[in-house]
Amino acid sequence: MRPPGRRGVPTASPALLLLPLLVPLLGAPRGVGAGPGAPAELRVRVRLPDGQVTEESLQADSDADSISLELRKPDGTLVSFTADFKKDVKIFRALILGELEKGQSQFQALCFVTRLHHNEIIPSEAMAKLRQKNPRAVRQAEEVRGLEHLHMDIAVNFSQGGLLSPHIHNVCAEAADSIYARQEDVRFWLEQGVDSSVFEALPEASEQQLLPRCGQLGDGGRPCVCRYSLSLAWYPCLLKYCHSRDRPAPYKCGIRSCQKSYSFDFYVPQRQLCLWDEEP
Repeated sequence: MRPPGRRGVPTASPALLLLPLLVPLLGAPRGVGAGPGAPAELRVRVRLPDGQVTEESLQADSDADSISLELRKPDGTLVSFTADFKKDVKIFRALILGELEKGQSQFQALCFVTRLHHNEIIPSEAMAKLRQKNPRAVRQAEEVRGLEHLHMDIAVNFSQGGLLSPHIHNVCAEAADSIYARQEDVRFWLEQGVDSSVFEALPEASEQQLLPRCGQLGDGGRPCVCRYSLSLAWYPCLLKYCHSRDRPAPYKCGIRSCQKSYSFDFYVPQRQLCLWDEEP
């Protein structure tokens, strides 16, 4: 396979509503009204785990049955998350700014592709209906879900990635040589009929266990195991249901928000491709 490469280039949150009849009062997100099937976009201000505030963009495309989320970290890193419900795939992408004074490229791109479980996030049609009364409100997740540590031991062939999910070509274009997956997820996708040409082997797990963490290496030219961590500061993870005397059954009336952090370990052929990993 091609080696992974660098590309040169606390208060409670006000409720979000799931009531379409309130759109004329609250205003539609950008994208709504652009025509049938147009992705709906919602922009919210969110509080990061370190206390800083950033703007997050959430898009839902009910026709494609997908959701995307994007936010910029204080250090300039752009983090995005895509959920493809049709293909049971979720894609994490990070565009990490380089330190030009140290001779690094303008940015480095990484993509991590894992299996999507449908109870992780609300459905796309529900996301498309989200509205907020106060766009200036700073939202903080109601539930902090535990850190998930993932060992990424398979590479995804970018040229064949569309066979796994059509979103890979758009989301991971800058990370064409740095797209990673896990063996256990790959087995599931192969059972679903995904062609094996999508995947390429990385050094066996037993070999990787013998490699040092990149943060422990002084020699930038040696292979090592890189670690990258990211956090989804705020996303709608569950639907809330309300009861009314006028309705015989519970109805959807809002969402529960979550925060979730991930840590990815993956092989790189040289320390220079993992300059952010400075932990022992």
